[in-house]
Amino acid sequence: MENQKQSKDTDRRTFLKNLGIISAAGFFGTGILNTACGASTSGNTNGNNKIPGIALVGLGGYATGQLAPALQETKHCKLTGIVTGTPAKEEQWMKKYNIPRKNVYNYNNFDSIADNDDIDIIYIVLPNSMHAEYSIRAAKAGKHVICEKPMTTTVEDARAIIKACKENNVKLSVGYRLHFEPHHLRAMELGQTEEMGKVLNTDAAFSFVLNNKSWRLDKQMAGGGPLMDIGIYTIQGACYTKGQWPVEVEARYGEVTKPELFNSVEQSISFTLKYPDGTTSKHNTSYADNANYLKTTAENGWWELKPAYNYSHISGTTTEGEMNFSNVNQQARQMDAFALSIIRDTPILATGDMGLRDMMILEAIYQSADTEKPVSLDLSGLYIPRYNIHHEVNKLI
Repeated sequence: MENQKQSKDTDRRTFLKNLGIISAAGFFGTGILNTACGASTSGNTNGNNKIPGIALVGLGGYATGQLAPALQETKHCKLTGIVTGTPAKEEQWMKKYNIPRKNVYNYNNFDSIADNDDIDIIYIVLPNSMHAEYSIRAAKAGKHVICEKPMTTTVEDARAIIKACKENNVKLSVGYRLHFEPHHLRAMELGQTEEMGKVLNTDAAFSFVLNNKSWRLDKQMAGGGPLMDIGIYTIQGACYTKGQWPVEVEARYGEVTKPELFNSVEQSISFTLKYPDGTTSKHNTSYADNANYLKTTAENGWWELKPAYNYSHISGTTTEGEMNFSNVNQQARQMDAFALSIIRDTPILATGDMGLRDMMILEAIYQSADTEKPVSLDLSGLYIPRYNIHHEVNKLI
C-alpha cells in the first residue's frame, strides 16, 4: 500500500489484526497474456456504454486521501461501493460520496458483492498480508481486480491471485500509479528507445523517517520493511527505464539505530540489480532517512526525476534541460486506464505478471541480504508491456 498516515481507528486495526488489452495474444506473441490480464471483458461489465463502478476495500489513509478524491475526477469509472470493518465510516462515506446502503459491505458479507451489478471493479487497499485473500475473493465474485502494491507478501500468493483471476475470467492490475505520470513516461521513453544511447546505469532511492509504531513494522502484516513499502518504487523505476528485468541481485541490510521499532522488519536496505546486458542499477530504501530520486546515465546524456515518487509535483531534468509536464492526478489516470481496458479490451499496463515479477525480485533481495551472497533470477515468460504500449494506452485516458 501507499505511504499514508497511520489510521487512529482502533476498531479497524483490531479487526484487521484478528483476521488471521486489445485482444493481443498474437500482437504481443506471448501465451501468458491471458494469465496476466484476464481473457476477456467479463465480470459484470457488459458490452454497452456503462461506466464501470469501483468498490474500495479498506478505507484507510490512502483510500480516503487519494483514491476516493481521485474517483471524483475520473472519466471512465466511478466510486459506487465500499467495504469497511468500521461502522462509523459507513455513514461518513455514504453521505460524502452518495453511496447507497446496498453498496456498503463489511468483511463478513464481502462475498455477497457478487450479486451487485453496480460494482464491476474491486480495488484492494488493505495491509499487504490481506491482498491475496481479498483479491482472490473479489475474482471469485466475478469482479475485476486492482490490487494495491506490493501485490502480496509472497511469490506463492502472487501466483494464486493471477490464477484466480484467470479462472474467473476477470482482469487484474496492480496499483502502480507512476506508469500514468508524464515524467516517468518520459524516463521510460528515453531509456527504452535509447534516445540518448544505451542506458549505462541507474541510481534510485526512496526513504522517509518512520518514528511511530504501525502495521508497516509488523512483518506478518507488511511482509517486510521499507523495501516492500517504498523500495519497490525504485525497482519499478529502474526496470521500466531499462525495459529489462534483472538476472541477479545483491543486497545488504543497513545499520539498525532504532531497535525498539525495527525488531521485525529491516530499517534500511541497499541492493544492486544486474541486467542481461551487464549493466546495473543501484538502490537504497530506508525508514530512517530522506531520499526521493531516480537518476539514469546513458551513453550520450542523463536524466533525473527528483522528487520522483510523490503523488504530485514530480520534477524532471535531462542533459537538455527541464522536463516541462503538467501535474496530473496519477490515481485518477490509473483507474481510468483500467476501466478503459475493460470497456475497450485494451492493454493493461500494470499487469499481474508485473506484480509477480516484483515479488520475485523482492524475495531475491531478502534472500541475498540474509545470506550476504548474490542471488540469480529467471524472470522470463512474463507479460509486461513496453514503452510503445504505454504510449498508446496513455493517449486514450
